[in-house]
This record gives sequence, structure tokens and C-alpha cells, in this order.
Amino acid sequence: MQALTVPSKGVAAAYNQSMPAPNPYATLVAAMPVREDTVEVLGSSTRYWTYGAVDAPVTIIAVHGFRGEHHGLEAVIAHLHDIRVFNPDLPGFGESTPMTQAEEDVDGYARWLGLFIESLGLAQQPIILGHSFGSIVTSAAVAGGLGTTALILVNPIAAPALQGPKAFVSGLTAFYYRLGAALPNRVGYALLGSSLITRFVTVQMAITRDPGLRRWIHQQHTTYFSRFANRDMLSDAFRASTVHWVAEYAADIHVPTLLIAADQDQITTVADEQKLADALPDSELHVIEGVGHLIHYEKPAEAAALIESFVTERGLGAQVPGTAQKPRRKPAP
Repeated sequence: MQALTVPSKGVAAAYNQSMPAPNPYATLVAAMPVREDTVEVLGSSTRYWTYGAVDAPVTIIAVHGFRGEHHGLEAVIAHLHDIRVFNPDLPGFGESTPMTQAEEDVDGYARWLGLFIESLGLAQQPIILGHSFGSIVTSAAVAGGLGTTALILVNPIAAPALQGPKAFVSGLTAFYYRLGAALPNRVGYALLGSSLITRFVTVQMAITRDPGLRRWIHQQHTTYFSRFANRDMLSDAFRASTVHWVAEYAADIHVPTLLIAADQDQITTVADEQKLADALPDSELHVIEGVGHLIHYEKPAEAAALIESFVTERGLGAQVPGTAQKPRRKPAP
């Protein structure tokens, strides 16, 4: 498998050495049984990690956000009980190579997701979970016919990202990616992998006032945010994350759907999340307070508790394929 590196790797390493930040969830993560595997999907050597017992009554397929990789969702996964989670790096990110038989757009990633799940040979349909950009990919896949018992969206992109509460910052971000793709190769890579830019993004997103947790979030982003294969696929993936949103697919999603939103999300407002919940045929919306777009880092226990309650209340454990629960809607809190 090819190594994925960017010019800023040394800067990231130096930053991490000067700012040690213990993982606040390290004990829980270390206690999880985990296996690493690779599968070929659409020309991508897709690396994935499986957490939990093989005979767990519930299986979840988790899809991380833009410029993330599997580590980002580990804290949420570590708080789950009796649930097996398949947690891949999206093609072109982390340790997965880019797709060669599909474009880095929402349709391409959705197709990849369906084939990835097919390659696992599961005995029953899994629950699909997506965070941020992953919420768009998973929604598109389910709307397109991907078999699943339920859909869970964390920090879902309910409305156009470039029109959210921080549209100006989003516009600057779009310009940043266009510039990174247009500049000469070495300069473009240096810009896209810049630790200063990564720190700026983290400062914009992190809500917590806990200094230790903030240091760890900075370290996570500095370590993993620039693990992308090349700048062309990164630019394509960014465009995909901004020209589509979950509400586009809502009418075609007919499985129970859990929306886990944040009251201070910098990308999507609570009002837009409520509109999304209203548009989905069978959904429930829960808003976690005191957090923004980084629920998976700042409030993983709360997110995991909502997931477990949803699975229990909807009777999703060890469900036989084709026996989806009768649709119902719960009012938002």
C-alpha cells in the first residue's frame, strides 16, 4: 500500500512534540478489541478498522468527515456497548488510496460505500453512520438504495455549507482550496498541509474551554488533517462537500434516521437541522448543547448515549434484513 505524505509532515510532528496532549479517551479506546484490514474497492486500497465483538447484536458502518480519517470517530465508538463498528478511511484519506474507477464526488463516494459494505459479507444489514461530510455521503447512498436498517447522522450538513452561519469563513475556505489546487505543486501542497491553517480551522470549530481537551483536538487535527493522497482529489472532495447537502436526499430516505446536532454548529444552524428532520419521512432530532461541529471530539459520550438509545428504542439489534421498523416520528426536544 502506498504511503500518503505531505510536505507539512515535519511541521506537524514538531508541533505535536512541543504540545503534548494526552488523549482523554485513551483508556476507553485501548479497551476496545480492534482489527485492521484492507479491501480493494473501485481501485482504492481501502484500509478499515473493526471495533467490538464479532457476535455483537448490532453492526454500524461509520463514515468520517472531510479531511478526517478513522481516528476522528474513535472516541464515539469507544463509548458504545455491544456494537460492532466498521470504521474505514475514505478513499484518498488516511491510509486508503484514492479511487481509480470513480470520481471523488458524492456519487463516487456513495458507490464506494455500497461496494465496501458488500465486500464485508455481513450476515445482516448494518446501521449506517456519517459525520459531517460523511452525513452527505451516507445519505446519498441510502437514498440511492443502499440497504440499511437505520441511518445515524452526526453534525449533519442539513443545508448548503457555503450559506451557513459562517458563510464568509466558508467562502475563504473555498478560495483556499481553489488556490491550493492552482498553485505550483510544491507550494500548493505546502499551503494545503499548512499547520497554521489547520490551527485556524480548529480554533474556529472548537467550543470547549477545557485547555487539555483543546490541546488534544489541535493535536488530532495537526496529526491527521493533512493525511490526504494528493491535492487534486482533495480539491474534488472539498467541492463535493460544499455543493451537496443532506436535505437534497431526504425525500428518498425511508429508514429510521437519527440526527445528532449541535446548538453551536458553525456550519449548520439548528433551524436548518429541524427543517431536515421535518423533511425526512421517519426521523428524530436531538440537539446537544455546548458544542459546535466537533461533537465527535467534545461530546462523544453524549453522542454514543443517543445512538444506544435509538438502537434500543427502535429495536435495531440483530434485525433480519428486510424487516425495518414501522416508521414513526419523535418530536425534537
